[in-house]
Amino acid sequence: MSETEARPNGTPSASGAVEPSLHRVMGPWLLLLFIVGDILGTGIYALTGKVANLVGGAVWLPFLMAFVVALLTAFSYLELVTKYPRAAGAALYTHRAFGIHFITFIVAFAVMSSGITSASTASRAFAANLSDAFGLGLAGGIGITVVALLFMGAVALVNLRGVGESVKLNVVLTCVELTGLLIIIVIGFWAIGAGQGDVSRVFEFKTGEGASAVWSAIAATTLAFFAMVGFEDSVNMAEETKDPIRTFPKILLLGLLITGVIYLLVSISAVTLVPPHELGEGETPLLKVVEAGAPNFPIELFGFITMFAVANSALINMLMASRLVYGMSREHVLPPVLGKVHAVRRTPYIAIAFTTLLAVALITFVGEVPALGGTTALLLICVFTIVNIAVLVLRKDPVEHTHFRTPTIIPVVGAMSCAFLAGPWTGRDPVQYKVAGALLAIGVLLWGVTVFINRATGQKVSDPRAEDIGGNGAHN
Repeated sequence: MSETEARPNGTPSASGAVEPSLHRVMGPWLLLLFIVGDILGTGIYALTGKVANLVGGAVWLPFLMAFVVALLTAFSYLELVTKYPRAAGAALYTHRAFGIHFITFIVAFAVMSSGITSASTASRAFAANLSDAFGLGLAGGIGITVVALLFMGAVALVNLRGVGESVKLNVVLTCVELTGLLIIIVIGFWAIGAGQGDVSRVFEFKTGEGASAVWSAIAATTLAFFAMVGFEDSVNMAEETKDPIRTFPKILLLGLLITGVIYLLVSISAVTLVPPHELGEGETPLLKVVEAGAPNFPIELFGFITMFAVANSALINMLMASRLVYGMSREHVLPPVLGKVHAVRRTPYIAIAFTTLLAVALITFVGEVPALGGTTALLLICVFTIVNIAVLVLRKDPVEHTHFRTPTIIPVVGAMSCAFLAGPWTGRDPVQYKVAGALLAIGVLLWGVTVFINRATGQKVSDPRAEDIGGNGAHN
């Protein structure tokens, strides 16, 4: 039983007052659409061409490799989320496993930063697509920033309305995303059946400049991995999911399988109709596929679909970032004020405001999609390495209820593969390390500020390892 289940009318705050609990509004189908919608989005719509630049025609292979690594880590997440069905995700697992508050904070900050950076990038992409669709001519000017900020404000309002409204909107946007990708698949395979394109490209590798096919695929995988992230966000919805212990295993694995198959089919269709070097030019690779395979298809319509796809990415990332901050506050790693829940809307309104302000600050200074996508993947790959280790450490922490248990070899291989993909030997762009390092440096600074505030207010950090799942353990 989770903490919110143990206290259906609310939970005590640090001051002893009762805070309202989160609504359990997500059933299996809503959770499935949430996971699929979170994984799909900016990555596949914007990065297919950039992956082709690195690997050549075999653009499907990096997506397949990224899927396998993500699947290994997903098994670790399943054991942990069914063992500790609470918000906070990787940060909670890290703290339970190692009990070092500084490491916990850095993990939480890395996950939060990756989500907010991704959402900020999606906001700018939304603004750019809106500009192109209506011929507003905003690209490259201050107008893009203004529209992106207005869009982020709209996302915050949806988030404040409640997770029920947010997830229902996610259902609509996920259907739009799926429609766009299914259009690509149908156009591609219809054209292939009609004898158009060149299917042999799917087995070609870019091996110039001394690079082998293997290392080209590995370098491309470090970027393609950005398209697979998102599944880990769902564990932060544990407190808002109906019967999470039984629901999560089958739904998370099904969601990963669906998106993996879609990615493979989209990448095969894309490179069959458009040569790899052309696919990698510009920021609209799938639009080129539509133009090549179905020149009579209304291009403006597909532009709208792309716009709504990146909008969904922004909505879900901001939804998850706020829930992560809320969960960390409940673990007393962040100040208690960030864990406050609105008495009427039952949403973590302070956490929403905090994460939105960070996104507003990032929007103006965001970089190119490949750099941000690669940095997001780098941060999360490092987090996944820690999560895979944590699941093994936490085997010594039994709980009273039955939960999913992954075979030991899976988190071992998962940790090794994630650590490998995080290394500079993969050919990762050095700018990604610089951006990630800068973000973590900000995290260290905020950690110092948090410690100062906690000491000034007399707030002590709790040790989740001393608590039971029912939330009846001592809070210091």
